Amino acid sequence: MRIGIFSDTHANYEALSAVFEAYTHESVDEYFCLGDTVGYGGSPNECSDLVRDKAKSTILGNHDAAVAGRMDYSYYYEAARQALDTHASMLSDENMEWLRGLPYKVELNDIGVHLCHGSPVRLEEFEYIFAPEQARECLPIYKELGHITLIGHSHLCKVFALTETTVEEIPAGDFELEDGKKYIVSVGSVGQPRDYDNRASFTVYDSDKKRFEFKRIEYDIETAADKVLRAKLERNFAHRLFIGV
Repeated sequence: MRIGIFSDTHANYEALSAVFEAYTHESVDEYFCLGDTVGYGGSPNECSDLVRDKAKSTILGNHDAAVAGRMDYSYYYEAARQALDTHASMLSDENMEWLRGLPYKVELNDIGVHLCHGSPVRLEEFEYIFAPEQARECLPIYKELGHITLIGHSHLCKVFALTETTVEEIPAGDFELEDGKKYIVSVGSVGQPRDYDNRASFTVYDSDKKRFEFKRIEYDIETAADKVLRAKLERNFAHRLFIGV
């Protein structure tokens, strides 16, 4: 089976549309979204509609949880809070109800894949994993991990190979899973990459070949940025799309 895994669309319809167009060339059997469909961008309903239509399962992200009233986001900085409040007012009843029902984790145990938004250690706290010391916190639950755990949240492409006692960061390129190791992979962001590459990030996992692939695709950044401004959101949310940070 070939599955398409993507995350952190952040209401960027132009990026998400480009990703699904690119997926048509990847022979994908099923799609899975790792969360944060909303937040920051100008198209929360359009993105929610498309993810609901395409993804077999979608994980709850922290921005999804905030918009849906499932977490306290009073400590977020003002512009992020404003975007969340704006999206809460924009979302249709159907999309709001969808966000309220999203799970924190999905386990595809038949193919050894676990899906969550942030660290699998404390799911409801949405903790980051973008460095080896953060991945090391997963060692106490090593036996509970899938062969590969796929996460979002950091907007970065990262790969960590774990044994029961060690963590090694390996280059974020295409790779094949080895027996005797487990992997935590951060799949990057569709709608707001933060690795200085402004192309939308998406991934594919072939469970038969045990091969994981990172993909990037260009999209219409000008239109996406204009929608942010027309929604009267923070101007920097539009500017950062151009520079990928």
